[in-house]
Amino acid sequence: MRHLGRRALASLATVLVLPVTVGLTSTATAIGAPAAQSAPVATQAPAGATVHHVDWLSDRRVAVWVNSPSMGVPIQVQILLARDWNLKPDAKFPAVFMLDGLRAEDHENGWTIETDAVEYFADKNVNVILPVGGQSSFYTDWMDQNNGRSYMWETFLTKELPPILEGEWRTTQDRGVVGLSMGGTAAMTLAARNEGFFQFAASLSGILTTTSLGMPQAVQYAMMDAGGFDSKAMWGPPSNPAWDAHDPYLLAEKLEGVSLYISSGSGTTGRFDDPSGIPGVSTNYAGMGLEILSRLTSQAFATKLNKLGIPAQVNYRPSGTHSWPYWQFELHQLWPQLAHTLNVEVDKPACDVAGAIGGVANANHWLGDCLTPEYPVADGVVQDFRFGRVFSKGEKAQPVAGVIAGAYQAAGGAAGPLGFPTTPELGTPDGRGRFNHFEHGSIYWTPETGAHAIRGAILDEWARQGWEGGPLGYPVADEVPTPGKPGAVQGFEIGAMYSSPDTGTHAVQGMIMGKYGELGYEGGWLGFPKSSEIPTRDFGRFNEFEGGNIYWSPLSGAWAIENGPIFDAWKSVGYEAGRLGYPISDKFAIPGGVQQNFQFGFITVIDSKAQVH
Repeated sequence: MRHLGRRALASLATVLVLPVTVGLTSTATAIGAPAAQSAPVATQAPAGATVHHVDWLSDRRVAVWVNSPSMGVPIQVQILLARDWNLKPDAKFPAVFMLDGLRAEDHENGWTIETDAVEYFADKNVNVILPVGGQSSFYTDWMDQNNGRSYMWETFLTKELPPILEGEWRTTQDRGVVGLSMGGTAAMTLAARNEGFFQFAASLSGILTTTSLGMPQAVQYAMMDAGGFDSKAMWGPPSNPAWDAHDPYLLAEKLEGVSLYISSGSGTTGRFDDPSGIPGVSTNYAGMGLEILSRLTSQAFATKLNKLGIPAQVNYRPSGTHSWPYWQFELHQLWPQLAHTLNVEVDKPACDVAGAIGGVANANHWLGDCLTPEYPVADGVVQDFRFGRVFSKGEKAQPVAGVIAGAYQAAGGAAGPLGFPTTPELGTPDGRGRFNHFEHGSIYWTPETGAHAIRGAILDEWARQGWEGGPLGYPVADEVPTPGKPGAVQGFEIGAMYSSPDTGTHAVQGMIMGKYGELGYEGGWLGFPKSSEIPTRDFGRFNEFEGGNIYWSPLSGAWAIENGPIFDAWKSVGYEAGRLGYPISDKFAIPGGVQQNFQFGFITVIDSKAQVH
């Protein structure tokens, strides 16, 4: 559960369960007309709000890490890109912010962990914005640091993030916000405190009065249960005006012009609950009490909206507890109102499949239904489906999906250096990974390493050494240019592959790679590798480099020998197989010259003259 804790508010829940038996929470659904859309508010990026890095998780799901000046750390925001993102590369799309519950996790938003949001929004023409993290934060700006966090979520969401969304991610200033539990509270608070920023706001089982009798104490108990947070760091003691400034009930009049959606269950056993044997009571005892609390506060909030003459769509469900299946249901129910507010289609346009792409789609039902018609890309065509894409060039078509599709998109897709796919996704012989081959390269994936493209000379040498079954294993990074020198490098599980015009393409791995890194990689005196790892006669290994060699053995470790007098003297006595054995140090200064130690002696160079000892 990423919402209010299982033990949080336990004593309050006990009291709140009683009204179920007398029908207090069995109110019929109350419905008001959606509010008229208000004008969007433009935003300006505070100094320093920049993109740290981007991870493509699929062809239309990305994790954008934003350097937050207010919070002082990179914040992950995942985006589900609009249905027509690839079909219409010049179009911009409205945004739907999806807020998590009190137990929000740091790696992924609860909406994509616990619900069908990824699948559901695949055919919707909105960019879905999923902030990651913020456990117990109420998505607000805190007064003080607490529990190792410096929360400034309101500033981040309404000031720092929007310019990046609007600039780099083709997002308009038409925005809606949907939240559950803590996120439902925040949806109403953020919409009210930032008038005009959101044109739609939905609270699903939100706590919509936070300053009434006992509520500050209940919030404190819940936050302490969910991560050990202190509400005083958030808004100070209950007497602090900051509590009033963040109470949806007290801010209700500021929601005029916002299209509102409010829902809650009754707390009694519903279709997604396990009954306890007591009529109306499920085994989700905490969820039962919490949903009653949500119902009571939502009723108070909706009553105030009604008195203010502010319309809202209010749904009091006859059953249901505080849990994810009910919030997924409400997400589907609120979509038509949200779509109307943001001026996008409720249902996807009709599309058909035919030809080579149709054959692939009919043979791979996992792709799901089509989302777009065929459209041109590079010197072929492509069509988007709910769970992937199919590319066609000439009479051949192949599907690309999942994380591999994300890596393909990051590399430029069919118009990029990889070209069109030449195989479907296949399993590797070792059973660990998956791959697609393309016209000019491949993408390999495992759960441990992620998906990475390999191409050109690095792919050729990796294949020659045995693909993923060779000494390097799977790629763990994309190919990148080497800094300061013409060349490229790509990281693998056991080392790296280097390629340069002058030295060719070679692997460096294991402890030799460790020594190479210690000496500055290709930017150090060793330069680029001139060979991959070569075995010696007695279980050792070495790599040749432009400026010298690195030797390793189990007994001596890895050490570098620079080209020049010491190396020539060592060569003269038989390298590692001679009377000195392997090096056991790098060279170091001595009075009048330098020295390097070996297993059975040492070599000095004084006045440019080498001597074996």
